[in-house]
Amino acid sequence: MQLIDFIIFIVFTLGVVVFGCSFFKKGSSADEFTSAGHSIPGWVVGMSIFATYVSSISYIGYPGKAFASNWNAFVFSLSIPIASYFAAKYFVPFYRHSGSVSAYTFLEEKFGAWARLYASACYLLTQIARMGSILYLLAVPMYILMGWNLHVVIIATSIGIIIYSMLGGLKAVIWADAIQGFILIGGALLCLGILMFSMPDGPMQTFELAINSPQGNKFSLGEFTSDLTTSTFWVCLIYGIFINLQNYGIDQNYVQRYHAAKTDKDAKFSALFGGYLFIPVSALFFLIGSALYSYYQSGVAQLPAEIAAKPDYVFPYFIVNGLPVGLRGLLIASIFAAGMSTVSTSVTSAATIILTDYARPFFLKARKVKDQLMHHDPEVHHARHKKMELAVVRLSSVGVGLLGAVVAIAMLSVESIIDAWWTLSSIFSGGMLGLFLLGCISRKINRVAAFIGCICGVLVIAWISLAGLWNFPGTHLHEYLAIVLGTCTIFLVGFLLTYLFKGNPNID
Repeated sequence: MQLIDFIIFIVFTLGVVVFGCSFFKKGSSADEFTSAGHSIPGWVVGMSIFATYVSSISYIGYPGKAFASNWNAFVFSLSIPIASYFAAKYFVPFYRHSGSVSAYTFLEEKFGAWARLYASACYLLTQIARMGSILYLLAVPMYILMGWNLHVVIIATSIGIIIYSMLGGLKAVIWADAIQGFILIGGALLCLGILMFSMPDGPMQTFELAINSPQGNKFSLGEFTSDLTTSTFWVCLIYGIFINLQNYGIDQNYVQRYHAAKTDKDAKFSALFGGYLFIPVSALFFLIGSALYSYYQSGVAQLPAEIAAKPDYVFPYFIVNGLPVGLRGLLIASIFAAGMSTVSTSVTSAATIILTDYARPFFLKARKVKDQLMHHDPEVHHARHKKMELAVVRLSSVGVGLLGAVVAIAMLSVESIIDAWWTLSSIFSGGMLGLFLLGCISRKINRVAAFIGCICGVLVIAWISLAGLWNFPGTHLHEYLAIVLGTCTIFLVGFLLTYLFKGNPNID
């Protein structure tokens, strides 16, 4: 790595941290930390939603997947318009007028405290797994570039992200996301141009070699069969619909952004803009993967066997060895942009959930009563309570960020980060989308029925997730279907049992 590349990378990374910290404000409140004062323009929120989607999982994992196999994973992106439409029409107005920044308050109102705690616990597990996946992929380019220790890079990056997330809150995260979104798109476009125009017979050779690959058409979207045991087109599409409906409908990352927008119109625009922008950009990353395959097949450069065996390393290897000085640093900076934006989002949203769903009802509520008894001056009491809430979200930011670093270190032996992340997200989702839909569709769902449905859904998810690992007898469904069948089980069991109980819908 040349000095100029190193300078570009360091200046960008430190610049993001300093920019995020610049939003620190004395006397800030927990509400301002978690909802950015409802002051962000729609296009900025939309870019933030987009940048949350385009993590380093997309930036490195998608090219790695396309290089090793085909465009099957791109089917996930094709499901996003469905989720974006439902978000703009139903989810955004619902949450904007709910009166709570937590995505799970609604579940408590419908089914009791257990439902809110269940959903928020599933969410926290998902975000910690996501942070771990992304921090791992942030460390890979630095290991290939300069031989830096992966553990050190993961820990150092985590600390930087924690600092500006903790100090700046959601406003810092959203504005940093928007800037990082432009940088990561520009970096990817430059990289694709260099790959395609480096081909001996011109850009079209990229497509010829990829289509006629001995392993099959590299642009294939997967088999169109009804097989539910492999990653077919239909398995990926169904998985994508369910996971994106869950993202837009009950994921705290998105719900907080709906609240951060200035108006309802801005919030609806941001949901559509962020989702639709991801489709062409994700196609860009898959095209980079196909171009990488053709680039090395054409003999322009040689790819070491140990790199080819680890698809997630191929794009970083090309950046190191195939890009000119200056652009190398820009691409590494854009990969960091993608990862830092998503991790900071997860840190802030997870800290918000810890405050709203755990600290406020179980710790701060009792403390608030005690303070009211001790302090007769309402202003003193209010100031103390605001400080405690702010301390909780900031300390939670630190704790969640460190847990993400631990998971990242545990993922160093994973072969394909896309497969690992999609499997974990499907499992940790816990089918909570089914619980949410159950509460939305019927006004008289029995709480006992909902609880039993939830138990059944968890058992189905456990069966699908562990069947292959523990060699259960019978056919093993693909792990991506865990969220699909878990969601359907919770919804159907809860709905049907309500009619069997026929009694009081509010039985606990």
